[in-house]
Amino acid sequence: MLTDYHAHLEKGTLTIDYLTKFVETAKQKGIEEFGISEHAYHFYETKNIVSKPWMEERRYYAMDDYVNLFKKAEKLDLDVRMSIEMDYTPCRHEEMESFISSYPFDYVIGSVHWVDDFGIDLAEFRKEWDRRDLYETYRAYYDQIITLAQSNLFDIVGHIDLVKIFNHVPKDEEFLMEQYERVTDALKNSKTCVEISSAGLRKPVGRLYPEPELLSLCYKKGIPIVLSSDAHEPHQVGENYEASIELAKKTGYTTLMTFKDGERKEVELG
Repeated sequence: MLTDYHAHLEKGTLTIDYLTKFVETAKQKGIEEFGISEHAYHFYETKNIVSKPWMEERRYYAMDDYVNLFKKAEKLDLDVRMSIEMDYTPCRHEEMESFISSYPFDYVIGSVHWVDDFGIDLAEFRKEWDRRDLYETYRAYYDQIITLAQSNLFDIVGHIDLVKIFNHVPKDEEFLMEQYERVTDALKNSKTCVEISSAGLRKPVGRLYPEPELLSLCYKKGIPIVLSSDAHEPHQVGENYEASIELAKKTGYTTLMTFKDGERKEVELG
């Protein structure tokens, strides 16, 4: 079986017609389990969790409309899971838990895109990389991944080493392995799976998330995986999955996790 649990409608509309394009592409790519995980910051209902000027310019959805879209999809026999990608926000665990429990998500992705007010993966902030200490940024980023895992609020951690997106990578391999060890120790004691995301191949770094060394530690510590594309357009669903599957199998993985109604099930990796 193949999954793609990380996809976004944000470049289009919350309509059945647009959603159907994603679902049809998933079927064409042989993906049996497909889900939409819209960015939580787009919704008015998450303003009490995280609010930054960049986000407020992009906060234009209501959760009722989102939930109703999936109800329509179910009536039309469109096989699609409903999820959300939450910007993990330290010190907002109660607010995040309240939001997550208020809606019938099949699963929830937690991701780190911000280190304080630094949007690490945003083109608008790219010059900020030259102004900051690389090692401090990495340590602060992985500190958040650790507390994300410890919160046990999320089923999947999104693009776990997103911090490398613009190819700013510490040369000190010992430092990197220290971060990988810390984060996998936290994940092995949580319910959180790791996604192998092909999105990194279309980003400046040109590499899968996560790095092989990080994924190897995940495997050794029994941390489950899913496959994802982080598609922002229909044609990106299942993109570059050959590389993701090869990495998973080379690492030793033979199974994936699937999700429905908040419950997870282990299946054979296709």
